[in-house]
Amino acid sequence: MRKLIRSLVIPVLMFASQTQAADLPIKLTLDWKIQGIHSWFYMARDKGYFAEEGLEVQIDQGEGSAVTVTRIMSGAYDAGFGDMNAIIQNALSKPDEAPVMVYQIYNQPPFSVLVKKDGPVKNLQQLAGLRVGSPAGSAAGRLFPALTSKAGLDPASVEIVNVAPNLQEQMLIRGNVDASLVFNVTSYLNLVGLGLNPDEDFTWYNYGDRGVDIYSNGLMVSRKLINEHPEAVRGLVKAVNRAMVEIVGDPALGAATVEAVEPLIDEALEKRRIEFAIKNLIVSVETGKVGLGGMDVARLARSIESIKAAYELEGDIAPEQIFSAEYLPPVAERTVD
Repeated sequence: MRKLIRSLVIPVLMFASQTQAADLPIKLTLDWKIQGIHSWFYMARDKGYFAEEGLEVQIDQGEGSAVTVTRIMSGAYDAGFGDMNAIIQNALSKPDEAPVMVYQIYNQPPFSVLVKKDGPVKNLQQLAGLRVGSPAGSAAGRLFPALTSKAGLDPASVEIVNVAPNLQEQMLIRGNVDASLVFNVTSYLNLVGLGLNPDEDFTWYNYGDRGVDIYSNGLMVSRKLINEHPEAVRGLVKAVNRAMVEIVGDPALGAATVEAVEPLIDEALEKRRIEFAIKNLIVSVETGKVGLGGMDVARLARSIESIKAAYELEGDIAPEQIFSAEYLPPVAERTVD
């Protein structure tokens, strides 16, 4: 009898072990080195939200929002945190290879014109005749004409100065330029790190607040993953959304999460980064209607035209080819105050 029981139990245990080990592996790339704005991915992993969806997610650091797209297109990664505008650029020439955005995180673009409060610029029109710093090829620089057209400013009247990305804030502070075109969620913390008050000492002209109607970073997946494992995409989105809702409600959770992964991180600074991102990039009037992760399809169509104009691209792409709401949880589960 004991031998019989053992012969029955051992296969059951082996089957359970094999089932657990059969969680689908997913390789996910970030857009940059680990920061507070990546905390929802790590929380979903470390609190077991991915595992509950039958996923084993490997999270790797990135080399830029646009590189996320090319990494996925190459087949090296299944998913990533990257830029919708880079999806648009690639989809116009390779519509069958470009990733699909399945959970839009940055509802507003992270681009700003940064000026000193005590400087010469009190409105965007006053940039005429002044020196504006921008890294070569930066998205903020490429989209600057779209901003100036909304502001009634001739972009040709502005002298664009090529600056290194890591010197943007310093050159503005020293007076080498009168304004800088920045990735605001990075520059905000850079200024804090320099011992300055980014709210009181500087003025931020955010592109999204001034008519540049585009989206930015979110969770994207490969077409291969969608075609072969749609249930995995649904689980991936569900787990990330679950962590997002928690962190939007309590940014300290996100800061503690990334500090646990990377102890050299300044937890207090990353909490401020998360708070800045929530206020300026993630939660908006639109997310109050469509929920976290959702998009306005008409706005996305306008975004496509803006990106085509900014990068002088040809071709057409429909919004539903690059964004799918099919894998989103119900709006009630994606709603935050």
